[in-house]
Amino acid sequence: MRDFYENPAVPVASGPSRSLRQARMLAGALGPAGTGDARTILDIGCGDGSAAATAAPLLHGHRLVGVDWSQDALTRARTRLPYAVRGELTDGGLPFASGSADAVLFSEVLEHLVDPDAALEEIHRVLRPGGHLMLSTPNLAAWYNRALLLAGVQPVFSEVSLRGIHGRPGSEVVGHLRLYTARALREFVAASGFTVVRLEGAPFHGVPRPLRMLDRLACARPPLASILLLHARRS
Repeated sequence: MRDFYENPAVPVASGPSRSLRQARMLAGALGPAGTGDARTILDIGCGDGSAAATAAPLLHGHRLVGVDWSQDALTRARTRLPYAVRGELTDGGLPFASGSADAVLFSEVLEHLVDPDAALEEIHRVLRPGGHLMLSTPNLAAWYNRALLLAGVQPVFSEVSLRGIHGRPGSEVVGHLRLYTARALREFVAASGFTVVRLEGAPFHGVPRPLRMLDRLACARPPLASILLLHARRS
């Protein structure tokens, strides 16, 4: 898996629509940064830093720190972010003290993890009590995946190989190991010591152009949306 994510050909950025929606949710939760009131936000799994850079104007005055385990991704992230450090959710944990972060952005990372339970435990550790978790992940039960399964086609976002696409639409191998429905995501996050505040939907940038309007309309019903955006607070 490490070799896979260090490969420069592996995509490390997501669509800007999801990043903007997630940033708006976080900005609303944190409020404006007053004098001496900057909050520390960790973008864990920051990839090339494009999502954090998209969010930064909405989080002006707060301290945004990119974190990733891929040196290749961090090299690219440092061209967009003032702070980008190497860190892992397992094997020793993140290089931050307990309770030192006010918020964590965790965008399209959960589906790549071998041990998501340990990952949320580590995020819970670095967040202060009441701190915010903004998590996004593809939706196994997206509107088109329901139709694909009925037709006997492998769902979008799911993968059976790290070397090629088999049985599903798409052309990129992105390393997804597990997928969540809206209900499963809520239950999993709550069981990890968080209180779920809100769940929203976001569109997927890879949807074919003729279907994008339908994909945007599906966001009104998060269980049908392409991407799940979850806001939780550390209990």
